[in-house]
Amino acid sequence: MGSKTAENESQGGGNAPPSSTKLNATGGEPKGVHLSRDGDGSLGDDGGDDDSDGDDNTGTLALPMNQGSDLPSVSKKKKRTRSKKKSKKRPLGQTSPPRIPVQDLFSGGRYPHGELQSYEPMVENTARITAQETRSESRHHLEDDAFLDDYRKAAEVHRQVRRWTQETVRPGQSLTEIAVGIEDGVRALLDNAGLAPGDGLISGLGFPTGLSLNNCVAHYTPNPGQKDVLLNSTDVMKVDFGVHINGWIVDSAFTMSFDPTYDNLLTAVKDATNTGIKNAGIDVRISDVSAAIQEAMESYEVDIKGKTIPVKAVRDLSGHNIDQYRIHAGKSVPFIKNSDNTKMEEGEIFAIETFGTTGRGYLRDGPGVYGYGKSPYAPKKINTHLTSAKSLYKTINENFGTIVFCRRYLERLGVDRYLAGMNYLASNDIVEVYRPLMDVEGSYSAQFEHTILLRGSCKEVISRGDDY
Repeated sequence: MGSKTAENESQGGGNAPPSSTKLNATGGEPKGVHLSRDGDGSLGDDGGDDDSDGDDNTGTLALPMNQGSDLPSVSKKKKRTRSKKKSKKRPLGQTSPPRIPVQDLFSGGRYPHGELQSYEPMVENTARITAQETRSESRHHLEDDAFLDDYRKAAEVHRQVRRWTQETVRPGQSLTEIAVGIEDGVRALLDNAGLAPGDGLISGLGFPTGLSLNNCVAHYTPNPGQKDVLLNSTDVMKVDFGVHINGWIVDSAFTMSFDPTYDNLLTAVKDATNTGIKNAGIDVRISDVSAAIQEAMESYEVDIKGKTIPVKAVRDLSGHNIDQYRIHAGKSVPFIKNSDNTKMEEGEIFAIETFGTTGRGYLRDGPGVYGYGKSPYAPKKINTHLTSAKSLYKTINENFGTIVFCRRYLERLGVDRYLAGMNYLASNDIVEVYRPLMDVEGSYSAQFEHTILLRGSCKEVISRGDDY
């Protein structure tokens, strides 16, 4: 990785020492000096040296003609060796924690492709209808080089930050420390702190960093006012974060465990996600993808404390398609068999994710709030006498738009005393409130997720890395 600046090494030659001839004591010219003056009338001609060794003598020393004085001899001029200038070399890789913007690590602004997969052959004739073709035409950006470079850049940011997370996160750290480390890494690699109005809409976090432990299946992030939670060696932690550029979100997640007891749980969910990716494609029915996911997931068991527990697919969550500035764009990909005959279409972007659990697989809302998201149908302005609601809504529009955010992000921008305004926006369906989702106490859950692009010639698993 990275481009290394070539060293500016000075070249030898061009600085040959002048003649070491001395003046005689009477002030006359030394023998032979007149030859350099009288030959063809040009002083310092370099064409008369039959014994030239290739040195470039730029001129001959002109000797003074002083009479009647003791003149010092002209000593041989020492060749001065030029010191080599030290060139500034770019690092060959990312720092830890990651702080080098990814554009400084890739020359020409071209970023690694995701994994390219061929589509599975279709068993039946599923000719596309005109409406599908029309919608496909409106999604031609998936073949645009500039669009793909930006999306691949966001994916590379995700890969580098999650690699650092996997290498450095250990039991004993607080979830706040982990979340802030991930988010600081994303902003640094995007070279965008996101503090000025509008900056967060150019690039940044795709949604609040999810750090859900054990029976908390999804949608937990540490927020102000909550008791900080420490990561334990027996915890199973889902790490879910997104990176966006111009509103196009790379949504990818993985699970960390420090106890081999839960290895089979992680293997089951990773297999289910990869099975979903393999079966996804243009004109594929969502119900077929869901059935394949469930079959893969529920073929595994986990032994916990001498008890064999089947891995179950979670019923209340699903994968989803992604649109610009919208993490959930309307289509869902459940993890269980269903009768949804909706088809995936060319030009669509999907987050193929799966959740597996040792619990019941049915979720309930947990305590607290994960985050907030402005409705895509919300008005540009609101009519209310509540000043805090107006001010807060202005902040949301300038910094997040319809991207999901959390209280930690508001306070990072210096916003305070916003709860009354947020309650107003939520009660009027201007923003949606997201809460933690819980399975039964004592259960464990895992998650793996990738973002895929359904391009005309292939599907690109844009967030794929060497880790999962």
